Amino acid sequence: MQVLLGVVIGALVTLSVVKYRDSRHYMRLKNQDWSKVNMILDMIQKNYVDSIDTDVITDAAVAGIMTKLDPHSVYLPPVELTAAQEDLASNFEGIGIQFNVPNDTAIVLEVIAGGPSEKAGLLVGDRLLKVDDQLIAGVRFPQDSMVGRMRGPAGTKVTVTVQRGKEEIPFRITRGKIPVHSVDANFIVQDGVGYIRLAKFTRTTFKEFHEAAEYLLDRGMKHMILDLRDNTGGYLDQALLICNDFLERGDVILFVKGREKVRELFRADGTGKLKEVGLTVLISENTASASEIVAGAIQDNDRGKIIGRRSFGKGLVQEEYDFSDRSGIRLTVARYYTPSGRCIQKPYEDYNNDIYKRYTAGEVFYADSVKLDKSDLHHTRNGRDVYGGGGIMPDVFVPMDTTRVTPYYQKCNRKATQMRFATSIFDRYRERLLSIEKYPEMDRFFKEVDVATAFRSYAASVDGITATQDEWDKTTPYLVPQLQSLVARYSKLGENAYYKYYLPVDRTITVALEELDK
Repeated sequence: MQVLLGVVIGALVTLSVVKYRDSRHYMRLKNQDWSKVNMILDMIQKNYVDSIDTDVITDAAVAGIMTKLDPHSVYLPPVELTAAQEDLASNFEGIGIQFNVPNDTAIVLEVIAGGPSEKAGLLVGDRLLKVDDQLIAGVRFPQDSMVGRMRGPAGTKVTVTVQRGKEEIPFRITRGKIPVHSVDANFIVQDGVGYIRLAKFTRTTFKEFHEAAEYLLDRGMKHMILDLRDNTGGYLDQALLICNDFLERGDVILFVKGREKVRELFRADGTGKLKEVGLTVLISENTASASEIVAGAIQDNDRGKIIGRRSFGKGLVQEEYDFSDRSGIRLTVARYYTPSGRCIQKPYEDYNNDIYKRYTAGEVFYADSVKLDKSDLHHTRNGRDVYGGGGIMPDVFVPMDTTRVTPYYQKCNRKATQMRFATSIFDRYRERLLSIEKYPEMDRFFKEVDVATAFRSYAASVDGITATQDEWDKTTPYLVPQLQSLVARYSKLGENAYYKYYLPVDRTITVALEELDK
């Protein structure tokens, strides 16, 4: 760890040290090497006025220098490194959220799909206030202690109180085994068309993807819709394996190069099992990293159609270096380039509120508002124009649809009324829902249980949210499929049911199916 500290502390001090008022100590350094680190540490230990916590100083120093690099080179203290590794490689027992503590209050960064917290209604952006009766906000509560209080054996319960806007909302959560699966859903959308949603690229992604594809092939799939929306990436090798499944022998997947990395080219080997299957890839503004590698390879080889909105724009490759104290760094070591030669990495200065800026600039609503670097022009195999410098621009743009989001719907979203309603339906019909294994059974359940009427009553009585008849009529076409998807996931159909019942209001999938009809 001392070598790394040399990089850090050496950047934070000058070469001379003032002692009292006019006395100086001059220290000889060796030609800009990192020996100054040991000198500084030694000076602090021998001469600093107060006792110090060297762990705190070390973490702060390392984190400080990493901020001077690119946004993806980061220092991970032991707790964060463990969480990051679990997220990509294993299972754990807990409530299924990821969070950070930028100041003194933890903020939810991710609610794991299908996990206990998502089913209870926690949302990204929630501020964590209490775990059971323990206050954890505003008191500089240790982050590892927060994790320890929220994790626990599957089946045990914990109450997590969050702040959402100006409201404080308690959630009673039953801990569970949190699966770090890559495939959120796979099913037949319509005759001959299969759907696979990939959440991230973990160590088991290709294995899961291959099994899902085989399942769909056995059921007559001729064309696949591969959903990479909101997939923030993960392991590079898993993305290469998935690309290999679709491409012909010799097709370029990508190449990487860096200051200390020799240019390395990756090609398909021709052993892929899906070379004859038609392909559509869905992307969004949160599609990043390894998922952009897949989208870029498919687009540049003209292997399939890319549909959605411009992706995030991460064209960097990281390697992880772990230390004996169980901390580590993720360091950017190379850039990757799509087959046409594009680097889709966006400028670092665009990281500050980039997605928000896309919203305010109208980019998510209008294709002609998308800012492309026309000077960074490349061409696909068939000669189509594509551009680098800021994500993957889809072949078919799908604007975000906010026309059906009424004030009533927004109020319900703020309190997660839909998710808590779904839980109440599950509590009421628990045995029946847990016995449902087929979609016709699920459809019969929804014919008998009028979720729209039940929800309207629930929202008014529990959360005090009401709607005029006109507002209700505008909301229900968008709301009812969402309610059905949230309830259906409690059946044995699981996450597949969630996505399948949500399809009628998923505009991007609708456009993908329309493109197939053309």
